[in-house]
Amino acid sequence: MKKPKKVTAPQARAFSVHLFTASGSFLAFLSLVAASEERWTAMFLWLGLALLVDGIDGPIARKLQVKEVLPTWSGELLDNIIDYVTYVLIPAFALYQRGFMGEGLSFLSAAIIVVSSAIYYADTGMKTKENFFRGFPVVWNMLVFTLFVIEPGEWVSFAIVVAAAIFTFIPMNFLHPVRVKRLRNLNLPVFLAWCAVSLVALLQGMNASGWVQIAVAISSLYLFFIGGVMQVFPNLGRQEEPT
Repeated sequence: MKKPKKVTAPQARAFSVHLFTASGSFLAFLSLVAASEERWTAMFLWLGLALLVDGIDGPIARKLQVKEVLPTWSGELLDNIIDYVTYVLIPAFALYQRGFMGEGLSFLSAAIIVVSSAIYYADTGMKTKENFFRGFPVVWNMLVFTLFVIEPGEWVSFAIVVAAAIFTFIPMNFLHPVRVKRLRNLNLPVFLAWCAVSLVALLQGMNASGWVQIAVAISSLYLFFIGGVMQVFPNLGRQEEPT
């Protein structure tokens, strides 16, 4: 009878990273419960925490060389499963559950979101060499949050959902605010500003004041389109890269 292999300290540390990533599934569950009870502030708070976990688990995994230490465990697959739930499924459900576009358009919007996003996740070429996303990276948690805050009206909201779904399949670059080096000194502060004003909106119970709505709208538009601008002007911010 073979003795069980001893778990090494690097393996234990690597597996703890997978557990940390998996904690996003519990945050997703809490968010779903809140959405089913129409507690929108709580729902977006849990999604925000899931977004934070998703943002920091990758750097930790690379630092601890998780892929090399535990080659049979796929952190990328685990991450994609949780991302689909937190970035796509729950925001789509919230959009339908709230129904501010009317029952028909809300249902259709949710259907468009989940189907287009499922196809996007099957694309193995969704990243460029500069770490831009190719096509809208289905961050529906951020887009639906923006719609909840600014409340642009049912037909404008539906048009935004349809446009974002179409952009999913258009080879336009979309920003990763941390991993894209060009203009990072500007893009990262804008992303952090979006996070800050979004937190204010949450503290206001999703009844955002006028200046918060404007700040969320402007920063969202910047983050949505800056990747395409940098794609059209490939030397924009190039001097910021280290030599």
